[in-house]
Amino acid sequence: MSNAAFPLKRDLAGLQDARRFDVLVVGGGIYGAWAAYDAASRGLRTALIDAEDWGAGTSSASSKLIHGGLRYLENFELGLVRHALTERRVLARLAPHMVRPINFVLPVWQGARVGMARLRAGLMLYDTLAWGRQPVQRHKRFNRERLLRRYPFLADAGLRGGFRYGDCQEDDARLVTLVVAAAQAAGAVCANHVRAEALQRDNTGTVTGATLRDTLGDARWTLHAGHTVGTVGPWVEELTGAQSPAVQFVKGTHLVMSGIPDCHSAFLLNAPQDGRVFFVIPYYNRTLVGTTEVSVNAPADARPSDEECRYLLAAAHAWMPGLPWREEDIIQRFAGIRTLAAQGAGSLSKVSREFEITQPAPGLTVPVGGKYTTARLDAAEIIDSVCGHLGVKAKSVTDRAPLPGAPPADNSLGDWLEDAQRRLCALGLDEAAAMQAALRHGTRVDTLCARLEADKGLATRIRPDCPFARVEAAVAISDEMAMTAEDVLRRRLPLDLLDTDREAARTSIADLLP
Repeated sequence: MSNAAFPLKRDLAGLQDARRFDVLVVGGGIYGAWAAYDAASRGLRTALIDAEDWGAGTSSASSKLIHGGLRYLENFELGLVRHALTERRVLARLAPHMVRPINFVLPVWQGARVGMARLRAGLMLYDTLAWGRQPVQRHKRFNRERLLRRYPFLADAGLRGGFRYGDCQEDDARLVTLVVAAAQAAGAVCANHVRAEALQRDNTGTVTGATLRDTLGDARWTLHAGHTVGTVGPWVEELTGAQSPAVQFVKGTHLVMSGIPDCHSAFLLNAPQDGRVFFVIPYYNRTLVGTTEVSVNAPADARPSDEECRYLLAAAHAWMPGLPWREEDIIQRFAGIRTLAAQGAGSLSKVSREFEITQPAPGLTVPVGGKYTTARLDAAEIIDSVCGHLGVKAKSVTDRAPLPGAPPADNSLGDWLEDAQRRLCALGLDEAAAMQAALRHGTRVDTLCARLEADKGLATRIRPDCPFARVEAAVAISDEMAMTAEDVLRRRLPLDLLDTDREAARTSIADLLP
């Protein structure tokens, strides 16, 4: 890589350079970040912008998983599952501190739509599709006694047994930031809070770039590019207008509940109301419950409804009656919108998540569909297409180098984490905050340590019940292009998802903001 990954630089001057870029990527979610990294690492002069912040849309409203998608086997989407399981292995190697194994428990009750034998066959296929060295264990069967002994909050009536299988967990917005940093290191010019107000076209209708506006300073200018990639998700119509590909918007809502004591496993369950799959996942000492699938008309509809919240709580209560979750116990709720190719399927669960590339106009590429897990490989396909249009011959290399801050991905990872935690604790962080900081920053704990040595007051937590110290907020502002309190507390840190008092968190970091 030619440049430093960190500190991230909001490079407006670079975007205003009169020279033409080869590629302009509009939209800095996970697909845009990987596309910019891929293009820059092939030697293309690349610009990456987002109207808000990195991962501010759907990419920070996911289930926080890197997974194959076990449920897609029911629709016989074997290619999609194999594609995702391959990427699970690659991402765990590129960022072992961020993409970490998590065990899923799949209990089976009498009368289940999918019985034990069929589930076992599906899990055997899932393990088989995950060929090669994987970061997770193969599946295992458990009897009902062992499940109830380990998870006494499960409904015991009719419980026949179940399975454990492995997938991976991550912090979605945090991972987007790491990929943006990798793009910068490869030579991309990056700036958040820059809106593409209109696409520019020549007299043949070919897209030649965009008119941009700095939303923090209101400057406007035109950026010229040989090809524009619109990784804008549900904002596709806003960017492309009448030339927008045919898509449908699907809202997914999650609830954040209290943590389940002494439980570090996730659960895959079927909602008794309609049979669709939902997750119960440990997340930073809290629990994520989700997700729903509801058709909506516009990005502005990405708001959790009371009906969806009641649906998720009722589904969780049906199978986990030992957990005293009520509507008033919801810590936070959030929703994101997935953009899928319009297919007219009767059931949203039957709509394919397969990724496709559309070209609404010459000089413009817009991806549709896809999954967070497969974004890297899909982005490589996007840039393959762009290179074809530009007449460039260069292959993707984003599967080679670890992402910025990645510690060793071998058996020494545990020793590295222990040492990093010890160093941070010696500078004032409590053990839980130190461990989370090490997992989130990787080898960049050196930067945290330097800031703590200069100011020991940064060792205190932002909020007492969440394991994030003020030093992480300080580094987010100085080194990670966090421009606003929301950039810090929603995306560089997930604190807004985990705490009920957002104003108190903002007050705690007010002195750090510019």
